[in-house]
Amino acid sequence: MKLAIRLAGLMSIFVASVAVPSFAQRNETKATDADTPLHLLQPDYPVPYGLVSIENTTNVLNRVYDYLQNVTPAQLVDKQTNKTITDYSKIDAHSTFAKADFRLTSYEWGVTYAAFLQASEATGDHKYKAYTDERLRFLAEIAPHFQPLLTSDPKNRLAMRAFLAPHALDDGGALTAAMIKSLRGGNTASLRPLVDHFLNYILTKEHRLSDGTLARNRPQANSLWLDDLFMAVPAIAQMGKLTGDKKYYDEAVKQVLQFSKRMFNPDKGLYMHGWVEGMTAHPQFHWARANGWAILTKVELLEVLPENHPQRAKILELLRAHVQGLTSYQSGSGFWHQLIDRNDSYLETSATAIYTYCIARAINKGWIDRLAYAPACLLAWNAVTTKVNQKGQVEGTCVGTGMGFEPAFYYHRPISPYAAHGYGPVILAASEIINLLKKNQFEINDSSVQLLLKK
Repeated sequence: MKLAIRLAGLMSIFVASVAVPSFAQRNETKATDADTPLHLLQPDYPVPYGLVSIENTTNVLNRVYDYLQNVTPAQLVDKQTNKTITDYSKIDAHSTFAKADFRLTSYEWGVTYAAFLQASEATGDHKYKAYTDERLRFLAEIAPHFQPLLTSDPKNRLAMRAFLAPHALDDGGALTAAMIKSLRGGNTASLRPLVDHFLNYILTKEHRLSDGTLARNRPQANSLWLDDLFMAVPAIAQMGKLTGDKKYYDEAVKQVLQFSKRMFNPDKGLYMHGWVEGMTAHPQFHWARANGWAILTKVELLEVLPENHPQRAKILELLRAHVQGLTSYQSGSGFWHQLIDRNDSYLETSATAIYTYCIARAINKGWIDRLAYAPACLLAWNAVTTKVNQKGQVEGTCVGTGMGFEPAFYYHRPISPYAAHGYGPVILAASEIINLLKKNQFEINDSSVQLLLKK
């Protein structure tokens, strides 16, 4: 009996020793407090720590731009001959996009298009806006030629099939929001027919719960995907701004509140990734990027929601609660984990970049306390910059991810510099950090980064 107890004790010590990682500093000093101000010794930071500059931030932004400009040509080719198609009246079933690292009509590229518009606003450099306007004009010009082909053969795997014949919100919701922003920014391309087409899908054809909440029938019937907030609400809200019609704002607000009622955990300040109608219990996996889409949705909605809208205060309250929850889980390196509240899951880039942007934007808009959150925001940006390589690729981004109800699914998702989800968020983050630095000054005060307040 005593042996069994002893073995059990040894086993518990062994389990504890392998389960709890050591985070001890590696730069232990031999100096004494009597001869050295120990509090001023350089800590062993895993990522750059300190003040951020507009120049360095712009350099990161330009690296990403240069890479994307080179690897996303706005061209069609004949997939049989590989010859470039310049006369769009000759588009046929063999016409496809020129080979590129990323898809010009993906939801991730909807984020990227919108991000480049904001990069131009932040820097004053027109080249970023031109990237978006030129590619959206290209899509507007080729779409009318693909539509009849798709009508005659719905199974044809055409270049714009997903957008023109959607089956899910992510087939075009983010892209539609970017199109509206581009129109509002002066793009004269014929984008409005495409905007109207996809708004009609969101509002009248996407599956919904009985109370009107946007839903899917996968992986289970009547499933809510947190990601779908971003795939629908910004486009709806932007349509409100474009048309001035209050019904769009009301629908956008309704979706945020009804998703949040089911999926936001107020104790943690985080959203679960998936919710299924009829479940008696909901396993809460707080996937980082889905929480990114949720907070980005609230920021996007508040950007255009009229100040006198009766539900604006509720959206702002949700944003503040989410920011507080997220920042409480930020890692010591500045990144957030793939599963936010599970520190043994890997550190993920795209979510960290989204949070960086949203927190910086919320500070710049006066929605949250800049004194409380600006240092964490700069720490996050410093972390993100370590994942933009010299080529301009964004590393450490989780690939596309469905909904799961057990941890292994999330823990072991691959990462790739070709996961398109990282690029728009990094461009957004860089742009808003530039705005943050223009509006505020920072200092190193007793070794920590602090907002410099005027005395």
